[in-house]
Amino acid sequence: QVQLVESGGGLVQPESSLRLSCAASGGTFNTYAMGWFRQALGKEREFVATITRDDVYANYAGSVKGRFTISRDSNKNTMYLQMNSLKPEDTAVYSCAARPAASNAYYLKAEDYPYWGQGTQVTVSS
Repeated sequence: QVQLVESGGGLVQPESSLRLSCAASGGTFNTYAMGWFRQALGKEREFVATITRDDVYANYAGSVKGRFTISRDSNKNTMYLQMNSLKPEDTAVYSCAARPAASNAYYLKAEDYPYWGQGTQVTVSS
């Protein structure tokens, strides 16, 4: 069973950049499709980005496409979310998730992921 730990959150100004990390342990990293989700205060959890286990395909929510980039490093058992041009509406707790998957599969629904990290807070404010 894989364990996930996020890091890299913080308080930043609008139009700033931030990179989140999701370190995986206890499983075979390159057998898992991975995803990022976020939940703002008082709102439902929403999909942000997902990536296949072979790092070939990715998919993004429309609200972050062109600003955020998901990636993974199998040598470090770590997934990343590079966030550029941050907006106040990006403020949320960001969580990473994993599920065993075929090489070209990714998943956009939270209920498709059995493994979750604890989350990291991102606050975008001037």
